[in-house]
Amino acid sequence: MSMFDSILAGLALVGNVEAFLSLAVGIAVGVIAGAIPGMSATMAVALALPFTFAMQPVNGILLLLGVYKGGIFGGSIPAILIKTPGTPASSATILDGHPMAERGEAGRALGMALYASCTADLVSNLALILFAGWLASFALNFGPPEFFTLILFSLTIIAGVSGESLMRGALSAVLGLLLATVGLDLVYGTNRFTFGDPNLMGGLNFVAVLIGLFAIPEVLALAWHPTGHLGKTRKLGASRASWADYKRCFRSILRGSGIGVFLGSIPGIGAAPAAFLSYSEARRKSKNKANFGKGEIEGVAASEAGNNGVAGATLIPLLALGVPGDVITAIIIGAFMVHGLQPGPMMFVMNIDLIYGLFIGLIVSSVFLLVIGGLAIRGFKFVADIPKRLLVPGVLVLCIYGVFAVNNNIFDVGVMFVMGWVGYAMMRFRVPAAPFLIAFILGPLLEDNFRRAMLMSGSDPSILFRGPITWFFWALTAITVFAIVRAAIRSTRPQGAGAAASGRVS
Repeated sequence: MSMFDSILAGLALVGNVEAFLSLAVGIAVGVIAGAIPGMSATMAVALALPFTFAMQPVNGILLLLGVYKGGIFGGSIPAILIKTPGTPASSATILDGHPMAERGEAGRALGMALYASCTADLVSNLALILFAGWLASFALNFGPPEFFTLILFSLTIIAGVSGESLMRGALSAVLGLLLATVGLDLVYGTNRFTFGDPNLMGGLNFVAVLIGLFAIPEVLALAWHPTGHLGKTRKLGASRASWADYKRCFRSILRGSGIGVFLGSIPGIGAAPAAFLSYSEARRKSKNKANFGKGEIEGVAASEAGNNGVAGATLIPLLALGVPGDVITAIIIGAFMVHGLQPGPMMFVMNIDLIYGLFIGLIVSSVFLLVIGGLAIRGFKFVADIPKRLLVPGVLVLCIYGVFAVNNNIFDVGVMFVMGWVGYAMMRFRVPAAPFLIAFILGPLLEDNFRRAMLMSGSDPSILFRGPITWFFWALTAITVFAIVRAAIRSTRPQGAGAAASGRVS
């Protein structure tokens, strides 16, 4: 099928009211969730997932992608107006956005955040369209040994989502891998950790685990501290972002978009580091570097371009290789699985109409984000003022409904609550939940490909080194592990010892 035929097939799939309505609703939900202090894009995507089960696959996935993109932008609204980032990705926006709001230029800062977000989103989507197909065609040469080494390398992304402590991230990942082994053995069909309970034979429900880990702890935190996320809201002011502002920031926006695309296409980096790197590069190159941190509009543009540039790029490894780039794409991969789709190179052969349908929807999403984001800026006060006594039970009801709707099984709801308390304990002890979920998803894939490779070779492990692709991923894994260990040793070394050592050398 030629590219023109593929585009026509994709257009036939999404060229209807339901598809575009799903996308628009998703973006609106994402922007509202991102704008509510205490909620996050991750939580919003997790809550929206069960509502996609009854939808057509392309409509359901477009809904989730809309929530994802809307949530990333929505986080910048409270970051600028009340100095509280709606998502971690918006942390860098506070540096210049809130000082602008204190000067009475909140409307100008929010306008630039919106324009930079939409531009970066468009660049990111174009990068996805250009590179995902190429990467997928290359990945068609992969067999079980190649996929095993790829997934082994992908597990090193856990270092990138481990936050402040690699040890806590590793502990979280081990728990995720352990939980992934519950259920029937993939090859021999024997019971593993089921304790005779038939509910555990199919393994733990993916939706129950992810909602328990990411939504319930936030509900518990909101209930525990109902006013913990509140701040002083600033007014929009009379000034607006002008065409001259956009032209002045255009280079920083393009640079930030490029940084976001590059870091987003590498599994595990995430939007927050992209935003800070983009901000730091903009300050380094700017003629007004002295104004950064005091309310420089170029700083707002750079940080928002950086975090939104990641959104489309994280789908490159997801669609081309079947490897989630961050925790939100790890949730979205669940939507593919629920609809009987396995992201990866074969999807570009078997479901090319769906792929191009998603591409078309993503391009349109940038326009929807511009319109809906503009409306959300004006309506922020009403969103932020939703009483927590209504928000908390509402979210809890959505959680229970979402998990129960998967299999109509009350056991899954119990799993969700257990995982919720586990997630809350992890939050209190600063153990990151993202490595848990990524290991929970990648663990069965790692085991499945390893055992298939062993069956192919008659248990000869040399098949795992059978060609240049496997050697390439072994080398990447070794380099990454070396870098992680080196960074961990450096972080634990006392600063005084390092200074003394350098003094002796000089």
